[in-house]
Amino acid sequence: MATPSPSPPVPSPTQRTTEARAAFLASLTSVGSQGDAALQARAQDIHSSAAALARQDGDVAKQTAALAQHTAAYQQLADDSRGTLKEIGDVQNWAEMIERDLLVLEETMRVVDEEAERGEGGGKGKGKGKGGRGWF
Repeated sequence: MATPSPSPPVPSPTQRTTEARAAFLASLTSVGSQGDAALQARAQDIHSSAAALARQDGDVAKQTAALAQHTAAYQQLADDSRGTLKEIGDVQNWAEMIERDLLVLEETMRVVDEEAERGEGGGKGKGKGKGGRGWF
């Protein structure tokens, strides 16, 4: 018959506590390292994004400066155009005034010619007589 095998020694309560503590710490370390890896990856993403944002900020600043230059050039063009349009308006006003004066002169000459044709000129003018315009 076989001899009964000796049973494994029963660990002491202190030894069990030590083993439980070691297992618990190992599990915490495992969970912590998983969280740490995720946080490190996020921190790395944040830093690389910060660099990209800094580049974009520089680009925006350059483009804003260029836009300010274009805006100033367009403002100057608008001011020049406004001045030119004002001059054109002044010339048009001047031309309309001359046209009115010429219409008045034309009407005056028509009336004078009609009076000369009817003999109502009174002989004061230096005209050539009927039908002639010898006033100038």
